Amino acid sequence: MADEVVLLDFWPSMFGMRVRIALAEKGIKYEYKEQDIFNKSPLLLEMNPIHKKIPVLIHNGKPVCESLIIVQYIDEVWKDKCPLLPTDPYQRAHSRFWADFVDKKVYEVSRKVWTTKGEEKEVGKKEFFEIFEILGGELGDKHYFGGEIFGFVDLSLIPFYSWFYAIETFGEFNMEAKCPKIVARAKRCLQKEIVAKTLLDQKKVYEFVGQMRKRFGLE
Repeated sequence: MADEVVLLDFWPSMFGMRVRIALAEKGIKYEYKEQDIFNKSPLLLEMNPIHKKIPVLIHNGKPVCESLIIVQYIDEVWKDKCPLLPTDPYQRAHSRFWADFVDKKVYEVSRKVWTTKGEEKEVGKKEFFEIFEILGGELGDKHYFGGEIFGFVDLSLIPFYSWFYAIETFGEFNMEAKCPKIVARAKRCLQKEIVAKTLLDQKKVYEFVGQMRKRFGLE
């Protein structure tokens, strides 16, 4: 019997984009079910009753939650196709560490830039640049975080590229000037057809972020 794979997601979510890239990389067919994060569906609440968030992967009726956990699950279940994590235990741990760093730091500092004003925004920008300087240091002169091959850490970070235009516009800075290594790496990732097709248009995300700023009373 063929696998039944369903993805509960919200179109601009960088976390959802991670899962979409992983599924595409593995060549897995799935049913996409768009979710309204402001009016959560009974299915989402049933499949993720603890966090009540997207994305959720439903594989043969069983839910898997949290984007990095989902990506690792996909890599383990469909392990014969395009491995996303290294086989060496230390390298796997190293990749998980940096993906966790992205998960815990990048979203938070990015959000500070586009959801704040004045001095608070300036503090957020300073933190943003510090986090990306650390990531640039880890990247070094490598093509990808894992070396020569697109992998788990790249997949974890690249969806934020869709948000860069909104972040730099509302943050009033130039992303390429401030974070050249990260932008250059993102452009290398975009040379992969799967990544380029999955990432959202930056202007479309910018419009969404503008709507969210109005919702938060920032416009």
